[in-house]
Amino acid sequence: MPDGERKVIRRVGGVRPSQLMYAFGVGSVVDLPNFSVVVGGLDDWDQAKQAVITEERLLAAVRAEPGLDTVRELRSAPWEPETRNPFDSWALTGVPVTPFPRWLRCSRCAYLAPIDSGLFELETAPYRPDRARYVHKNCSGHGRAPTAVPARFVVACSRGHLDEFPWVEFVHKDAPCSGNPILEAIDLGTGSRSTDVMVRCRTCDQRGFMAQAFGEGAEQVLPLCRGRSPHLRRFDSDGCREQATAMLLGASNAWFAVTHIVLSIPASADATEQLIADNWAILGSVGSAAELPNLLRFVPALTALAGHDPSDVWAAIEARRAALAGGGGGDGTERDLVGPEWHVFTNPGAAPTSDDFKLVPARSPEGFDRWFEPTMLVERLRAVSALIGFTRIDGPDAEARNMAPLARHRPTWVPGAQSRGEGIFLRLREDRVAAWEQRVAGTPRMEALRLAHQSWRKRRGLDPGALWPGERYVLLHSLAHALINELALECGYAAASIRERIYANAAGGDRPPMAGVLLYTAAPDAEGTLGGLVSLGRPEFVGPVLTRALGRMRLCTSDPMCANHCPGENEDVLHGAACHACLFAPETSCERGNRYLDRSVLCSTLADDDIGFLETQ
Repeated sequence: MPDGERKVIRRVGGVRPSQLMYAFGVGSVVDLPNFSVVVGGLDDWDQAKQAVITEERLLAAVRAEPGLDTVRELRSAPWEPETRNPFDSWALTGVPVTPFPRWLRCSRCAYLAPIDSGLFELETAPYRPDRARYVHKNCSGHGRAPTAVPARFVVACSRGHLDEFPWVEFVHKDAPCSGNPILEAIDLGTGSRSTDVMVRCRTCDQRGFMAQAFGEGAEQVLPLCRGRSPHLRRFDSDGCREQATAMLLGASNAWFAVTHIVLSIPASADATEQLIADNWAILGSVGSAAELPNLLRFVPALTALAGHDPSDVWAAIEARRAALAGGGGGDGTERDLVGPEWHVFTNPGAAPTSDDFKLVPARSPEGFDRWFEPTMLVERLRAVSALIGFTRIDGPDAEARNMAPLARHRPTWVPGAQSRGEGIFLRLREDRVAAWEQRVAGTPRMEALRLAHQSWRKRRGLDPGALWPGERYVLLHSLAHALINELALECGYAAASIRERIYANAAGGDRPPMAGVLLYTAAPDAEGTLGGLVSLGRPEFVGPVLTRALGRMRLCTSDPMCANHCPGENEDVLHGAACHACLFAPETSCERGNRYLDRSVLCSTLADDDIGFLETQ
């Protein structure tokens, strides 16, 4: 990690590879036990220790994003097997981080100063990286040097910039300091609120109270954003005119991942073609058939192909190369991540089976044959995700507006992760859904949600009429959340471990109509999950699960306030009858941040809107 002006590489902690995608990715602040760091940009990652992840559909979708057409690969997090020696190369394998914020506060004397002042020193323990800390080496008092903890406030803007809190300017907002500013941060009273902090200059005795930096009037004491990106170690050349916003270190709105996720669909029912597809990161660069024998013999990942005739393997490589060269013609199909999956789920007889994909058809849920097509049990699946950017202050919308970059230069790769698991695919009958859409279109509740969507986008400078997901999506999304919360009580997985994938497309248009939901759980372990979720997809189990879920949707502990809620045009919410007591799901489960939800579309509630799609017999 960079330390001042010297680049000192020291191991200071660890996170799981999946966390580098969704919680602690590039540009995020990781709160370590004794200080915090920001994860560096892709330019500084060690590519030599990163494995290439093969998933052509996902790579095509990433390359279709603005500014990412140069991406050629998806790469996993750097990794090297551990040994007992903490001085081996594995201890220097990881992602680059930089201390942030660089302003620290002494836990003994309350002295507040940046790391660059030279008053703080980093202490690390090779055998215990979790004990890494900064100490105030010249602190007054007796005993061991006290730990210096990060200043608990930073500033950010909606364009993805992050910066130090302007401590000196904040304290001296009324008049310049009479000498060299020396600051201290003092907790007031019981410290029951995070803003109960006074910052005082020991030199001139001017004071500032952190409560002034939050709420109304904050723009009067905070400067405009300077355009700083600490993960890239730079300031934007064109600057930034956004108003800086103060936030607490570790605030949940400080970093939102922008990701693409696909389910890996087998390339072919032929074993040889599938093995080539799985190892395309290696075989795609083979220039001639003469190179194959040695590769198949000495590369461990290709041992499964060692018993095949090299000429047959080469012919399959050439065929796949030609097929990839002929696809992705820029017609927009590269952005369709769910269409190929829908085709496989609705045509299980033609779906290839592999080590990472297996479908088992089942009957419709008992008691719900009128509304549901036969259930599809996904006994094995592989989910591959790619991190393409991040946002701050506000979560990403479908257009990924104000997405901050991951690298100083146009990247040739982006971080990827893969996980294996299981799922349940539920499909609604198209005739029922189409009839329901016609019945509820223009009703007060649906119209309120549509107008709220337009107002929400207008306030963010986006096209108000674009990307309205429609009543069909609200229905499927609400159904998915109701089932996630109910399945979590039965399957052994927490609700945060069950993810949704919505297949919603109205009739008419280039794509076929879709009305389905995949609920799945996946783990980065090579063996995947244990089958607790897919077993509940059998008709004798999923029927009662649906019945209980609908029972919970009819009455919420927050009723009648929850049932009667309709989003207003001036409200910054995009949901109707939904709250944390009934329909909201963890952030890791929902693909839309708990937006476009309303349990009234599922069944009757106290609001008595008569727009429910499902009613038990």
